[in-house]
Amino acid sequence: MSLNRCEQRVFDYLQVHRDERQFWHEKVRGLVKNVPDHHTAAGRLEGELWRYYLERSEVVTIFRDAVRAEGRQRTSMKNLAELLLRLWVEPRAKKLTVRVERS
Repeated sequence: MSLNRCEQRVFDYLQVHRDERQFWHEKVRGLVKNVPDHHTAAGRLEGELWRYYLERSEVVTIFRDAVRAEGRQRTSMKNLAELLLRLWVEPRAKKLTVRVERS
């Protein structure tokens, strides 16, 4: 999976900052419990990750410098959302269908 620059910046930041990573880990796992599927979860998480990026750009140097250089235009965080779901959430079991053969 390929991450864009903004997504990679957030991912790297979470890898280095344990408290932030733990916060997002719990947030991701909690979100999945309240939605019907991972596609829906990724959509909701994507928006929250972008808001997080903007919030960090006010206080963290690497984010602030990036926003100065690249601007604040909306950037997709979908790949990062999907990656975090894959890394931190157990896959849901697929429903089995029972096929009955009739004679």
